[in-house]
Amino acid sequence: MSIGDAVLRTEDAHLITGRTSWTANIRPPGVLHLAFLRSPMPHAAITVDVTEARRAPGVVAAWTGADIARWCSRCPGLEEDAAPMPLLATDTVRYVGEALAFIVARSAAEAYDGLEAIDVEYDERPALPDVDSAMAAGAPVLHEGWKRNVADTDDRGSGDVDAVFASADVVVRRRWEQPRVFISAMEPRAVTIQPDQDGYTVWLSTQTPHIVRHFLAEASGLDEQQLRVIAPDVGGGFGGKFFYPEEAVALFAARELGRPVSWSATRSEDLQTTFHGRALIQEIGVAASAEGVVTALDVRLIGDIGAYVSPFGGGAALGGARMYPGIYAIPNFRLHYDGVYTNKTPVCAYRGAGRPEATYAIERIMDELAYELDLDPLEIRRRNWIQPEQFPYKTSGGVTYDVGDYAATAEAAAKLVDYTGWRERQQESAAQGADGSAGGAPASRIGVGVSTYVEACGSGLRYDKAAAETASVRLTPEGAEVIMGTSAYGTGHLTSWAQIVSDVLGVDVANVKVVQGDTERARHGFDSYGSRSLSVVGSALYQAALEVKARAVEVAARLLECDPSDVEASNGEFGVRGTSTSVALRDVAVASYRDRSLTDAGFEPGLGCTRTTDLKITTYPFGAHIAVVEVDVETGAVRLLDYVGVDDVGNVVNPLIVEGQVHGGVVQGIAQALFEEVSYDDEANLLTPSFADYALPSAADVISMRTDRRVTPATTNPLGTKGVGEAGAIAAPAAVLNAVLDALRPLGVKDVPMPCTPHRVWRAIQDASVSAAT
Repeated sequence: MSIGDAVLRTEDAHLITGRTSWTANIRPPGVLHLAFLRSPMPHAAITVDVTEARRAPGVVAAWTGADIARWCSRCPGLEEDAAPMPLLATDTVRYVGEALAFIVARSAAEAYDGLEAIDVEYDERPALPDVDSAMAAGAPVLHEGWKRNVADTDDRGSGDVDAVFASADVVVRRRWEQPRVFISAMEPRAVTIQPDQDGYTVWLSTQTPHIVRHFLAEASGLDEQQLRVIAPDVGGGFGGKFFYPEEAVALFAARELGRPVSWSATRSEDLQTTFHGRALIQEIGVAASAEGVVTALDVRLIGDIGAYVSPFGGGAALGGARMYPGIYAIPNFRLHYDGVYTNKTPVCAYRGAGRPEATYAIERIMDELAYELDLDPLEIRRRNWIQPEQFPYKTSGGVTYDVGDYAATAEAAAKLVDYTGWRERQQESAAQGADGSAGGAPASRIGVGVSTYVEACGSGLRYDKAAAETASVRLTPEGAEVIMGTSAYGTGHLTSWAQIVSDVLGVDVANVKVVQGDTERARHGFDSYGSRSLSVVGSALYQAALEVKARAVEVAARLLECDPSDVEASNGEFGVRGTSTSVALRDVAVASYRDRSLTDAGFEPGLGCTRTTDLKITTYPFGAHIAVVEVDVETGAVRLLDYVGVDDVGNVVNPLIVEGQVHGGVVQGIAQALFEEVSYDDEANLLTPSFADYALPSAADVISMRTDRRVTPATTNPLGTKGVGEAGAIAAPAAVLNAVLDALRPLGVKDVPMPCTPHRVWRAIQDASVSAAT
């Protein structure tokens, strides 16, 4: 199979036939079960007594936060300057669901029953339910020793933004809120830890086994080599399965008891405590000429980071800080960010980690500018695109895009959706009354929304500056073995890695064994997130495979008794140029293991090769998505009529996987725009603790979308690939919101808060009607 072929995912067979190996299924002999007691209050001083719980039936041990703090005083993370996040609350709980004690018992049922015997006294404290209350003058400080509730600030930009705004022909300013969302992976978090002679084996539902190993070692004082972290089959991650206090607590229990222990979150527990996503207020301003050329962009971000800075970092929104200028040649840019503590679950990265937020802001404000100047939304974008001849282009955000043709994807999307045709139907619908007569008030309105984007993918979290990203390839008599420092969680890695090796070596995809997600087998790695795996680690794999092929040619020449320059390699066969004499790759592999003369000549068994990759590799995929909606004016219901996306993700290894990633991302983006929101009351109590309260869309709530691609190969890696895992989630929210507003502007509606639930849309229509009447 060649790079670029549509190959069915090889890993799917066991996933869809029930032969999976989830962490919750891994139960070593004699395993004990953990259960955590979690706070029902958002903010309170606590006193915890586990004396009676230790006597409960089946309970082996019970510990409080104070007990754990004597072992490890804070949860490890990437930001050490933040207020310390305890593994378990010691004297104060700061959000609903925070763990304050745990039980270890012979069974899960006995562990949960034992929680009932824990005695806790709560002395309720004033809660900070949102950033406004947390930043208000005189607000109580959430963390002792801090003067205010701002965990982090950031300022960046270029140019004289104030001067440009002061002299601009047009200035548009808006304020939007990115709602807090659950990172709703199919598989809740789970961990199983088994002591062994040399250390501990940790099975974990994670996308970052190497990072987890590093932080577990930091928390426990163990050497990393004493910890083997394995990510078995993982049912989704979306950025949320990074590192959590429960994993360190489980290691503590296994270490103290000398027994294997296991914990699996219930669904409600997972929704409460798996770090949330988004939660960002955006205040956006653009200055422009009368012709619609944007001259400056002013951004203020206020992030609700929750009660603590998560181990990933509280500034997930800053992952897109440099991307706010988007695909536009905006010469002046300013951004200020405040990350604010509140009494809510901490926030972590969620599919896109700042880039969806940046795209939402710039694409919404471009539509607002178009409306202000009475220009078509596509036309305002055409007047501001970075042009192909300008690449490489350094933006005012401080990044350098290597290649791009933004007009190509936008014009292709407009053609694919029939943009002109929808605009005509929109006008016809607006003129059509509910009873079918001309001039009446239509019962529904059509809206068309455009969202263009560019994102930054690649790189890696340098938690260990001395380590390198590596990939290894070795021939085997059966085919080839690949060892990667990545970890799959629905991402199609096994097929992609096998396909790259197949393309280079001619080995059948089915005969390529991929080892990943195991820190014992793949000792070095920086794991999977940020759409980095293919461009960063896949490039190392490609180079290693090329080197193995070169070595195989040398061995084949020895077997064929010819000069290596006379060997032709094709489809797993090595032949002598101009003859019918050939030898199969399998014979070359077998000879490398069995032929002593090859060993004496310096050829190692399997002709293995390991290559490293620069963690600085960054790619810039881009695209254009267009949504068409119908809004019922009487009920506020929004119905998708059409959705198209045209993306440029560079060279494509497997188009089926690329299309699947785009579709999945778009559905998550649509869900954020129309359905999903984590809600709290005015006292920071969670109002959406289950899927009965939190609206995830079903297949019936979305439509069959259409996608296409354009290709400008990336110049930053040998495969010419770019990231694709987050593209749909980045483009979709703005496309859908712009479509809803496009439908409602004739009614005087200026904004609808995200998500655009029927009640919010209906309320916006009613408010606009009242405003027009007065």
